[in-house]
Order: sequence, then C-alpha cells, then structure tokens
Amino acid sequence: MKTTPTATSRFVATHSVLTLDARHPYAAKSLVDAQEMHRTVMSGFCAWIEDGSPDARSQAGVLSTWSVDLKQALLVLVVQSRVPGDWGRVPRAALAEDPYIITVDRTFRAGEVVKFRTVVNPTFSKPAAGAAGKRPRGHRVAHTRPEHVKSWFQRRLDTHIGATADASAVAVRMLPAVSSATAHKGLKIGRAEIRGSLTVTDPRRFVTALSDGIGHARAYSCGLILTR
Repeated sequence: MKTTPTATSRFVATHSVLTLDARHPYAAKSLVDAQEMHRTVMSGFCAWIEDGSPDARSQAGVLSTWSVDLKQALLVLVVQSRVPGDWGRVPRAALAEDPYIITVDRTFRAGEVVKFRTVVNPTFSKPAAGAAGKRPRGHRVAHTRPEHVKSWFQRRLDTHIGATADASAVAVRMLPAVSSATAHKGLKIGRAEIRGSLTVTDPRRFVTALSDGIGHARAYSCGLILTR
C-alpha cells in the first residue's frame, strides 16, 4: 500500500566547519590522499566511538565535504554528524581559524524550495566481458560527463531524495578524482559538484537523504547535501 508523504519533517545535526592552512603538512596530506582525509574527518569522533569499531562513521552519522582555495591556500572542511565533533587532535598550527560548530535544526515542508550543493561519486555498473549467461559481475565506473551526472542525479530525486528539480536550474561541475596510495592502493573516486534548487515533495525522505547522504564513497567526502 502506498503511503502518503508527511507534510513536514525535522532535520537535526551538527555541522563542524574547519578552515585549514592548505600549505601545512597535515592539511596537504589530506588533500593528496583520500584515506588521510577520511582519518582527518573521523579524528573528531574518537572519544565517542570504541576503538576499532567497523561502522564508526555510520554510528556517528558522519558525512563530509571539502573545497580548496588555492589562491588563498585554504582548505575548508565541513563535517556533519549526530554528535558534536572534538577537533583537539587537529594540530593548532594547521588551523587557519578556530573550528566553528553549528547546530542545525530545521523543519522542511512539502512544496518548499531550497538551494543546495553536493559533491557526489556518480557511478554506473559496467558489464564485465564474457559469454552471455556466464559473465562475471560488473564493476562500478564513475561518470565523467556533466550531462550523465545530471541524469544520474535526476533519476534519484524522487526515489532517494524526495524532491524535484528543474534540470535547467541544476549545474554540474566535474571535480578532480581523489585517490589513496596508502591503506587503499588503487582507490580512485570520481567526483562531481552539483548545485541548484530543489522542491521538496516528500519531507521525510528528504530529511533521510540529508542525514544519510546519497550515492557511493560517503566515507570519502561524497554524498553530503548542504542546503540553505
């Protein structure tokens, strides 16, 4: 039986904004290695979660996104979580500004229009070679063209995000892939930035998308939807 979407849904989370000196070795290492960036993000939650827990990120509801201003040599990292982050493990000399922590408490309504930004890992399954009926399982490949990323996003709007969007009001910018040469050699994550306006159709589903993120590579700063 089809359920009727709720008229409103409340979203509560903590956002930590870290502005780092991109020239400092701590920040520079995070910029060149996706696994190091993951460690930087998760360093804020060591006191909350037992050491070695395999699902630490999901327990704390951690999602993140970052951008770098090469001219100003600043790395801005935004971390969303269910609990406040403790950033005392970040070297003081690496911080260009004190960490800024915001409590987000917002109720979304059906029909509400919001501006958004997200960095995603937009992928598709590429069939493996082989005889029909005997092919091994395909593997995920990242989209590399903006029009394909836009189609990937449009397909997820109703089923995963609970919103609609005018395709002409959605802009896509391809970003450099991130990789790791340390713990996960061979890791390479294609990324794209999507910006625009969304009209909320199912507030409960929309809040779930804000809380859980969308797409793959959420441990590597993809999938967080920021709204205003």
